[in-house]
Amino acid sequence: MTDDLKADALTGLWVHSHEEDTDTQMVFRPKGFRFPPARGRNSFELKSDGSLVMGGMAADDRRTSTDGAWKLEGHNRLALYSGSDSTPDQVMEIVSADKDRMIVRR
Repeated sequence: MTDDLKADALTGLWVHSHEEDTDTQMVFRPKGFRFPPARGRNSFELKSDGSLVMGGMAADDRRTSTDGAWKLEGHNRLALYSGSDSTPDQVMEIVSADKDRMIVRR
């Protein structure tokens, strides 16, 4: 990961491309990527104002969404917060990110 990753490079809707995952990495693709059919996919939208919308599937197969916030900690750590919690719900170490793909360490 390079030290020049900027928060604005991460903004947008990212959808989990589980078919491309490895034992050590998870792959996310931007909105509009042509995924193969799947029952449901987790996603997160990183907005430029620091707000976050996390998407997923409920037990009854309905789409769910949760609002929150995000921030880039250091050069390669993406912290996701739900609600007003001061502790992140999830911190992802970004291996690489460009307009077509984001790879994070598991």
